[in-house]
Amino acid sequence: MANTPDTKQQFAQAMSKCRDLFIAKLGDYGPSWRIMRPEAITDQIFIKAKRIRTLQVKGTSAVGEGTLPEFIGIVNYGIIGVIQLIKGYSDHKDITNEEAIRLYDEIAMRATNLMIAKNTDYDEAWRGMRVLSYVDLILTKIARTKEIEDHAGHTAVSEGIDANYFDMVNYAVFGIIKLSEDATAH
Repeated sequence: MANTPDTKQQFAQAMSKCRDLFIAKLGDYGPSWRIMRPEAITDQIFIKAKRIRTLQVKGTSAVGEGTLPEFIGIVNYGIIGVIQLIKGYSDHKDITNEEAIRLYDEIAMRATNLMIAKNTDYDEAWRGMRVLSYVDLILTKIARTKEIEDHAGHTAVSEGIDANYFDMVNYAVFGIIKLSEDATAH
């Protein structure tokens, strides 16, 4: 099994790409996303997932950008979504860039730990899936999240909004890994 890729290492590399972009955008805008309510974040993730699906179906991009930046955006907005659920939204930037990075790292570690636990239970099943499946699962999680948001966060038997954000993050990271593997294979 020497040729089996190390999921933890690949996951960490993908998360590092996302973190790097998050930090670069903090340098440009600061934590301006603190103004966003969770519903707006869900819609932002929807836009990114829908664009990936459209690119997959049509096979062309009018603006010349591929799916990888959209998966990175889903990871970052998913993490931001969890932060907003924990802290609530604000009417202004109320945290420093350093605090935003600390929170990002905390949530990213929780997402990584969840992936490790689920990957153990599912025995690397994600490797046999197609990238289009990750997108469809993310879109399904978005639809579920919107339903929960429309019910003021209440569920009878299902996981909450945060669990859906974590699943979106993890599926998007799997997409990043698969796209990166495809890019190095060619």
